[in-house]
Amino acid sequence: MASVTSLSDSVQQHLASALSAALPEAAGADPLLRRSDRADYQANGILALAKKAKANPRELATQVVAGIVTGEVIADVEVSGPGFLNITVADRAITENLAARYADDTGRLGVPYAEHPGTTVIDYAQPNVAKEMHVGHLRSAVIGDAMVRLLEFTGENVVRRHHIGDWGTQFGMLIQYLDEHPHELDHKESEVSGEEAMSNLDRLYKTARRLFDSDEEFKTRARRRVVDLQAGDEKTLAIWQKFVDESKIYFFSVFDKLDMEVRDPDIVGESGYNDMLAETCRLLEESGVAVRSEGALCVFFDDIKGPEGNPVPLIVQKSDGGYGYAATDLSAIRDRVFHLKATTLLYVVDARQALHFRMVFETARRAGWLNDDVTAVQLAFGTVLGKDGKPFKTREGETVKLENLLDEAVERATAVVREKAEKVGLTEDEIVENGRYVGVGAVKYADLSTSAVRDYKFDLDQMVSLNGDTSVYLQYAYARIQSILRKAGEARPAAHPELALAPAERALGLHLDQFAETVLEVAAAREPHKMAAYLYQLASLLTTFYDQCPVLKADSPAQVENRLFLVDLTARTLHEGMALLGIRTPGKL
Repeated sequence: MASVTSLSDSVQQHLASALSAALPEAAGADPLLRRSDRADYQANGILALAKKAKANPRELATQVVAGIVTGEVIADVEVSGPGFLNITVADRAITENLAARYADDTGRLGVPYAEHPGTTVIDYAQPNVAKEMHVGHLRSAVIGDAMVRLLEFTGENVVRRHHIGDWGTQFGMLIQYLDEHPHELDHKESEVSGEEAMSNLDRLYKTARRLFDSDEEFKTRARRRVVDLQAGDEKTLAIWQKFVDESKIYFFSVFDKLDMEVRDPDIVGESGYNDMLAETCRLLEESGVAVRSEGALCVFFDDIKGPEGNPVPLIVQKSDGGYGYAATDLSAIRDRVFHLKATTLLYVVDARQALHFRMVFETARRAGWLNDDVTAVQLAFGTVLGKDGKPFKTREGETVKLENLLDEAVERATAVVREKAEKVGLTEDEIVENGRYVGVGAVKYADLSTSAVRDYKFDLDQMVSLNGDTSVYLQYAYARIQSILRKAGEARPAAHPELALAPAERALGLHLDQFAETVLEVAAAREPHKMAAYLYQLASLLTTFYDQCPVLKADSPAQVENRLFLVDLTARTLHEGMALLGIRTPGKL
């Protein structure tokens, strides 16, 4: 089914037609149509057009109103103030528009695809091999997953990349220890859980570290191993691979708890670009983008200086010949642009790395790898804070483990679900399953309902509350509709455009109509918090509708059907919108 023209687009077309008739030179001008408290929509563009044409704005507005045909789409238009237009949409138009969305058998609710889709490589969820994932890994994973879903829904070709930390000097110590104690990680992958895998790695790391710090001969052997690793020694690489494989067991278990799909082929860590590093440096040096400074290969920037006013360079290759993060990141850009054919590179990375990525992107632009047709963007995110407003830590001052945080969220949510379980007839299995969906959804929504670049406070009590701007509130709104639909008996949802709409029905209907433009705007602007805001407002309007408009006890069978249709479309919109944020909507809560 083709996408559905929104009410705002229909109103805009009527306005544009009347505007060009009243002022021919204004053909194609934007009437600046916005939702309004004073009417369904307000058009503010006439003031600027009148000023440009040296006309009286109120007189021009009056001429435009005279040319608007009211009836099927627009019920009423009035001039307000110095030349604003207040527009009321016909009840029939609202219902017919929503009926078209409801009838969309593709499941897209009439949402069109983006006009010019491209290929976006999105870099997100980047844990480190042989290290536990902590609360600092949460935001990249959750925001990145939501952006993947939103972009794919709008028709973008999305390539996922998990740039895990799987290379570097720290592996020399681990590899040497495992070589000397070869049975430490002997087991089949299917025999070990994620928790056990991390426990094995943690134990091995701590033991190797103690030996490294106390035994000079072991320290020397470990350092030689780094050289062997970087040289591609087969035996060393085989032991290194064991660490990567063990870590993946753990990663996948954590991402599974987050109800997030991470696929093995999408994991391309730092090691994946090793073969490109020397060529990247050669290309940058030959083109003059990078220069040698005290033996190191550097890129300098006029506008980036240190505390003493001296230029701060991006070091691509160290004076000892080693490669840093910059060389790897620049090689990844080359791979993503020339091999994966990306038109957009999206990095969901901590805001504290903004300077690094600014320098990397500018270097790639100077080298010609990024240009007007291929752009790189950092979707920077802030820090997760505790209730005290400081970076979230345990009482002992340790970083909070992501697994522990998710387990506690699920435990709290399960308790909330269990309180109402008997009333709605949930089995024990359903309580456990819904507790997981509510708990994980609470964590994700708290993150996604905050603008990515802002810090936010992690407060589980608030997150699993049934009141306020929480995912639980939205999930209960969805479940409540399912309960009404189950109780409807033989009555079925059906649109009745001939019926007049109550104020609460109109408000709900007009907001439902905005779903399509919201999805496209959120994906294009990379602002998932605006989808969360849209859904919260939708649930709030639904609450008002419940209070003012009986559904199953409406005045007539036709009104029952029309209200069932309205709530069912609301449920479908909640379900789809939440799914785009990576959050489940259980049918019974």
